[in-house]
Order: sequence, then structure tokens, then C-alpha cells
Amino acid sequence: MSQILLSGIFAVGLFFGVLGCSRLGWRLGVRRFANEGDDGQAGLGAVEGAVYGLMGLLIAFTFTGAASRFDHRRDLITAEVNAIGTAWLRLDALDEPSRQEVRGLFRQYLDGNLELTQHGTRENEILAVVAEVGSLQQAIWDRVNEAAWQAPAKPIPQLLYPALNEMFDSFQRRILSTRQHPPLPVYLMLSLTVLTSALLSGFGMAKAKRQSRVHLFGFSAVLALSIYLILDLEYPRLGLVRVDSFDQALLELRDSMDSPGGEAN
Repeated sequence: MSQILLSGIFAVGLFFGVLGCSRLGWRLGVRRFANEGDDGQAGLGAVEGAVYGLMGLLIAFTFTGAASRFDHRRDLITAEVNAIGTAWLRLDALDEPSRQEVRGLFRQYLDGNLELTQHGTRENEILAVVAEVGSLQQAIWDRVNEAAWQAPAKPIPQLLYPALNEMFDSFQRRILSTRQHPPLPVYLMLSLTVLTSALLSGFGMAKAKRQSRVHLFGFSAVLALSIYLILDLEYPRLGLVRVDSFDQALLELRDSMDSPGGEAN
């Protein structure tokens, strides 16, 4: 099941869970106030305030973390484009036919990077592409090493080795960033806090003869959408929030490799 579908199911389930807990809290409150009157609410404000505050903090911290990781992933794409472009330009230090051979490997390498952006969170396909890109990294390294031995008078190690290291490292950093998400217990705790807050909010409405549907549905929708947005930021290639615009830089770099002269911009 895709991550976007799981996020949607989770958000919808949370929406109805908040509705149900709020309704349950209202019924419990009506029963308590019927038996104890106004004394039934004595001392509950501190508990409600603590739970609401905890819910707000959890949502704020989770959202801030998701937004930070989203920005970090965009920065990593930019850094990788720059690293590949720099290494590509330094291939001019190689003699023919090594230069054209390595450039061909670079094109395949970038094609693998672009293919990786299309697989979302399908782990099996991602692992297959990562393995393919890893093989291309080894092939590029071996061919550059061979070219360096064939032309010892040229500063190939000084020019290309650091650039290749940065290119390979930037790929690994980007892959690892796609797997950096809060552990499941964080989301379970957040959900439990949201449902508990809904229960207490319904309890607090119990003095009214009827629950306000505007407040009930508005409260449920805002909480569910907030959680969905957090999940959307955590998986930016699958939902409404995306990093596809930054992938355009990879496409432009790939196109530049096929331009006359094969020079990266």
C-alpha cells in the first residue's frame, strides 16, 4: 500500500476518531453534571490545560521537524547537482578515449538518479536502483583510476578524486535523508494526545444542551489536516507537498550532458 494512501487513511481515521471521542466526552460530561452539578467541573481546568498544551507542543515539534527535513532534502538535491556538475567539468582533465567513456558512465549515473526520484517509497525498487547506481560509482572510480595511471604527468587525482568523493557522498546523503522519519511511537503518542484532547473538549461542552456542530467538525478537521500535512512533509514525493521542482535541476544537468560539447552548465 502506498504511503500517500496510508497517510490519507490515517488522517481520515483520526478525523472520525476525534469526532467519536468528542461525542463520548460530551455524553460523559452530561452524565457527570447531571449527578454533581457545577461541582462536577471543579479542578478539571488544570488537567485540560496540561493535555491541550502537550498536544500543541507535540504537533508543533513534529511539524517543525518535518518542515526542517523537507528543506534539508531540497538542499541535498541542490548540493548533489552542484557536485555532479563540478565532477563532470573536471573530466576535461582526462585524455581520450577515457574522457568519453567516463562521460558515458556519468550519463548512466545521472539517469539512475533521475529514475530514483520516480519510485517514491517503493523500497524494493529503490534498493534495486541504489544497487545499480552503486555499480556505476564503482565503474566510474575504476575507469578514472585507470586513466590516472595511464597519464601520471596529469593532476588527475588532485582534480577528480575530491570531486568524485563529493559526488558519491552527496548521493548517499540524499538516500539516507529519505529514510529519516520520526519513529512510529511518536505518531502513536501524538494520536493518543489528540484523541484525549478531543475527549476533554467534548466533556467541557457538556453544559450545553447540544454540541456545536461547527466547533465539533471544525476541531476534527483542523487536527486531521494538521497531521496529514505533517505526514505529507515527511514524504514529499507522494502528496500535495513535493520537491519535484528541485528535481528539474537534475533534468537540466542531464540535458546539458547531451548538448554540443557535452559541457555541464
